Amino acid sequence: MDIFDRISDSLMSAGRTVSDKAKDLSGVAKLQYEIKLKEDYLNKAYRELGKRYYDEHHEESPEDFAEIDAAKEALDDLRQELSEKKGSDLCPKCGASVPKGSDFCNRCGTKLNDMFETED
Repeated sequence: MDIFDRISDSLMSAGRTVSDKAKDLSGVAKLQYEIKLKEDYLNKAYRELGKRYYDEHHEESPEDFAEIDAAKEALDDLRQELSEKKGSDLCPKCGASVPKGSDFCNRCGTKLNDMFETED
């Protein structure tokens, strides 16, 4: 009967070890998740601050922002090209893709009639 007691003790000990390891892993995963959330928040705050700074100062020192201006222009060109391939227009106010012939922008509500050139 002694062997069964030792096996039982070994199984219970292994079960506690597995349970402790699972708790440790769960705690690690939770901390990693919280770190990721804080990093994402911090990166978003940096982006917003940088955008605000750019918006307030890009006209004062255009040479400092030349790369950003060039990237924005290239992005606008790509969006326009995509819009044309999809057979739509871009809202001049918010840049959203708007079906041709729309009277209003689906995103910002800007009135569009007569804003786009008509194709003959």
